[in-house]
Amino acid sequence: MVPKIMKQGTLTPWLYLAAALIIMLVFIVYPTINTFVLSLRNKTGDAPASVDCRPGEPCWGIFENYRYALTNPEMVQALRNNALWILLTVPGTVGAGLMFAVLTDRVRYERLAKTVIFLPMAISFVGAGVIWKFVYYLETGGGPQIGVLNAIITALGGEPVAWLTNKNWLVNNMSLWVVWIWLWAGFCMTILSAALKGIPTEILEAARVDGATEWQVFWRIMFPMILPTVTVVATTMTINVLKVFDIVFVMTNGLNGTEVIANRMFKFIVTNQGRSMAIAVLLILLTIPIMIINVRRFREQEAIR
Repeated sequence: MVPKIMKQGTLTPWLYLAAALIIMLVFIVYPTINTFVLSLRNKTGDAPASVDCRPGEPCWGIFENYRYALTNPEMVQALRNNALWILLTVPGTVGAGLMFAVLTDRVRYERLAKTVIFLPMAISFVGAGVIWKFVYYLETGGGPQIGVLNAIITALGGEPVAWLTNKNWLVNNMSLWVVWIWLWAGFCMTILSAALKGIPTEILEAARVDGATEWQVFWRIMFPMILPTVTVVATTMTINVLKVFDIVFVMTNGLNGTEVIANRMFKFIVTNQGRSMAIAVLLILLTIPIMIINVRRFREQEAIR
């Protein structure tokens, strides 16, 4: 006999969800609300943010911290860099993962190849940052900075390049983007490879029999069929890029034009709590639309199944 409490009713589903809802309220909803409240306070949190306003300068009242987050030159630089991270590293990472997924499916030692490509994901981002600092440059007692990459360049007759301390901020950022793609390409490859293996072989063989080249088979059959998975992977990478912190903090600490939103937020945690929380809220607001897109994609895929 089914216990009375287990019988379906209006309250029964909520009883099953109660534990999860309580955890979400305590660890997600409450901290988010508290973060917003703190973002309206001054640097010490004991007065409204409007007390930090200076006579004769623009002031947004209690939203003064948001004025800083949206107009300060260093924050504008961070927003610009995050936008470039999204525009360049997301396609680069997904594209590299897709290329590896297609190529490794055709090699003899598929598992070994995929293991090697996925291996960087086993390294912490902090560890990866330290490793790549030695690749880009190595302090040599006040002399020229030369690392593994510059050693190769000089051996070929070239001049050492200041990869992380270059006068060109774009070069410094590109050096960080390479590390990000190196870390995440294996993850993208794993997800996209699973999607490729889900394509019925009969469809591919029929296209080849009809005279389609491998290039045509990929772009006209394989890619359209895995496009929902590519979109989910791309939106996931976009969320990760918006929150990028470890690599930037370890390798440059935001210097030389490489500042990002999360690193800027971290710098204010001790010195100006209000500004730090305002930047955190800004980061949340930038992430939410992408999360909504991801959820809709998941629902569309579930509806198809």
